[in-house]
Amino acid sequence: MVQEICGEMDVAIVAMECDKDHVHLFLNTLPTLSPADTMAKIKGVTSKRLRGEFPHLQHLPSLWTRSYFVSTAGNVSTETIKQYVENQKTRG
Repeated sequence: MVQEICGEMDVAIVAMECDKDHVHLFLNTLPTLSPADTMAKIKGVTSKRLRGEFPHLQHLPSLWTRSYFVSTAGNVSTETIKQYVENQKTRG
């Protein structure tokens, strides 16, 4: 679902790991697309689709928190960030 939404926005998912209560995404976006707009779209569309597919979720006030963390890759290599995201699933 996230891959489809990102594809519609021309956002490339470099790495993605899902845990039981959070998601790590390493995205490559256009400079004209703000992180806030990117996250609002991903959270909004996934919430709507999941509530449509699973009616028991409709009673929840929200499927996502309002918060998210964003950072630029800067001087860190793409491979380092990909390894970090992928290693999150093995952390206890």
